[in-house]
Amino acid sequence: MFRLDHKIALVTGGGRGLGRAIALAFAEQGADVAVTSRTPEQLNEVAELIRAQNRRALAVECDVSDSASVAQMVETTRQEFGRIDVLVNCAGVGWAEKLAEMSDGTFDWIVKTNLYGTFYCCREVLRGMIAQKSGSLINIASVAGAKGVPGLGAYGASKGGVITMTKALAMENTRHNIRVNAIAPGYFRTDMNSAILDDPDAGPKIVKRIPMRRAGDPKEIGGLAIYLTSDEASFVTGEVYFISGGEMAQ
Repeated sequence: MFRLDHKIALVTGGGRGLGRAIALAFAEQGADVAVTSRTPEQLNEVAELIRAQNRRALAVECDVSDSASVAQMVETTRQEFGRIDVLVNCAGVGWAEKLAEMSDGTFDWIVKTNLYGTFYCCREVLRGMIAQKSGSLINIASVAGAKGVPGLGAYGASKGGVITMTKALAMENTRHNIRVNAIAPGYFRTDMNSAILDDPDAGPKIVKRIPMRRAGDPKEIGGLAIYLTSDEASFVTGEVYFISGGEMAQ
C-alpha cells in the first residue's frame, strides 16, 4: 500500500524544509521527482539524494511568483519525464509584521509568492493533467490560514486563500479524475521557523501553545503527503489536513 511506483512528481520549494522532506519521501516510495526553487545548490543536493534511491530526478530553478518562470519550469519537467502525475506546492515565504505597519511591497511579496505562486503552478500543471485525465495536487497551506495569528495577517491571508482555492480547484476538476487537497502545517522546525523557535523569549511561548509541546520534524509530513498522492486516497479531494501537534484541536 501507498506505493508511488511509476508516478512523476513535481515539488516546488523542494530544496529545503517541508518540500525537501516530501520530495525524498516520494522517492522512497518509488516516484521519480522534479524539485524546483530559487536555490540551485540545494536543489542539486536533493536531486542527488533522489538518484541515490535509484529514482530519476530533475532540479529546475524557478521563481513561482513569476508566471513565465513557472510555465518554463513545467514545460522543462514535461520534456524530461513526459508527464506530471503529482504536484506539491510547497514554495513559500514567511514574514511576521503587524498589518497596520506593513508596506505595500511586503504584503505584495507575501501574497504574490504564496497565493499567486500556488495558482500559477496549479494552472500550468492542470492543463496537462486535464488532457491525461488524471492527477493529484497538494497545496501546502498553514494553520495561520484558518485562524487569526497576531503578526501573521498577510501570511495567514495568503494561506487562507490557498485553502479556499484548493477547495474550488477540487470541485472544478473531479470530472477530470484529478484530486486536489491541502496540508496545513503548524510549527515545524524548518529554515523558515528555526530562528523564532530558537528565540529564548518567543520559542517557549510557541511550544507552550502546542499540546504535544514540541515543533514538528519535516520528516513527519512525508507520510501524509504520500497517502494523499497514493491510489489509496482515490476518494479524497477538497480536504484540508491540519498537522499541528494538536494546536488546531484547541
